[in-house]
Amino acid sequence: MSLSLYRRLSARNLLLAGVFGIAAFAGSAHADDVLGQAVGKDLQQAQSALASKNYAKAMEAVDAADAVKGKTDYETYTTAQMRAAIAAQSGNTDAAIKAYDVLINSSRTPKTAKGQMLMAQATMAYSAKQYARAIPATERYLKEYGADPRMQTMLIQCYYLQQDWKGTAKAAQEQVDATIKAGKVPAENQLQMLATAYTNLKDADAKTHVYVLLAKYYSKPDYWSMLIHDLVANPNLSPPLIFYVERLRLATGVLKDPSDYQDMAERAVQMGLPQLALNLLNQGYANHSLGNGPTAAADAKFHAFVAQQAATNRSQLAAAVTQAASAPNAGPALTAGYNQVLNGQVDAGLALMKTGLTKNPRYPDLAQVEYGMAQMDGGQKAEAIKTFEAVSGNGAARDVAELWSLLLSRPAK
Repeated sequence: MSLSLYRRLSARNLLLAGVFGIAAFAGSAHADDVLGQAVGKDLQQAQSALASKNYAKAMEAVDAADAVKGKTDYETYTTAQMRAAIAAQSGNTDAAIKAYDVLINSSRTPKTAKGQMLMAQATMAYSAKQYARAIPATERYLKEYGADPRMQTMLIQCYYLQQDWKGTAKAAQEQVDATIKAGKVPAENQLQMLATAYTNLKDADAKTHVYVLLAKYYSKPDYWSMLIHDLVANPNLSPPLIFYVERLRLATGVLKDPSDYQDMAERAVQMGLPQLALNLLNQGYANHSLGNGPTAAADAKFHAFVAQQAATNRSQLAAAVTQAASAPNAGPALTAGYNQVLNGQVDAGLALMKTGLTKNPRYPDLAQVEYGMAQMDGGQKAEAIKTFEAVSGNGAARDVAELWSLLLSRPAK
């Protein structure tokens, strides 16, 4: 939300505050509430001066009323009303905020009016760049009067503009989470501020997840580029997740260097999936990333090695499937089942992997991502999307899964 909108909001509240004169809350006065002659005279002069926009004279008259000894509660309250009106219309933020404090904390002020005053306090302080003073009024408003998009964004910006990154992250994350929970789309500027906060807090995992949300809801090329870059650079990424991100780079046209293909294929072989390694290398040859220039001979040699590994794995697949079915742990079923999928036995392979998921994998989220990748490689895109979307937790596995879900959900070009 732009600063100009806050200024318009502030202006509206200033106009509202301008009518908080003696007559504004006449309906809230008690029958026995009367102004003494001294206070009444000073406030009448203040009101006349305010009408003439002689703010200095009006404030002098209010100061005189405040200086009267022995004022009643009603006289104190009415004086604060007049001070708020003068201060608001003249742009005296400090005086207005102090006067509003008196009115807000008084039982004489109706609940609705208190909300308007809290909003006025916050927006005036924000416009005056007194962000630390705007925060308490904004937080109190949100607590007592509920969600308001303008106030929520202003709270985030108050922390952001002070470079209070912890405060920014807390305020923005709460708002983003609540918005998503309500089935709505978070504001792009809130997500951007949240990403900046986590960047400054050096929280790589949280920052990555924010870029996942930006890519999900706004799908701009810059967000995808930043997201994939950050995932690759994330030191907390496990080897399988690095492999899935490399495949993501391949799928988005980012991965082109022959060494990247070799690294990706080596990871697939290490995971016990040489046929997948061979398939990925074949993609490299198909898009002319491999087999060209000075690396052509090395590319061919490595390709032959991987092809031999895939052939050996294929010849041993039936035995591996039999052993996996009775194995007590999840790994053999997940690997053998994936290899079945890669060798054309899609339904049988996915069924075996599903049994593996019931054997308490050491890393359940990684196992679920692997199952989704197998579904995708087996041509079951819609089911893969459901699997990726079901990955939970707060780790990198969820982010990688969500990226694959986003990629697979894109309309075909």
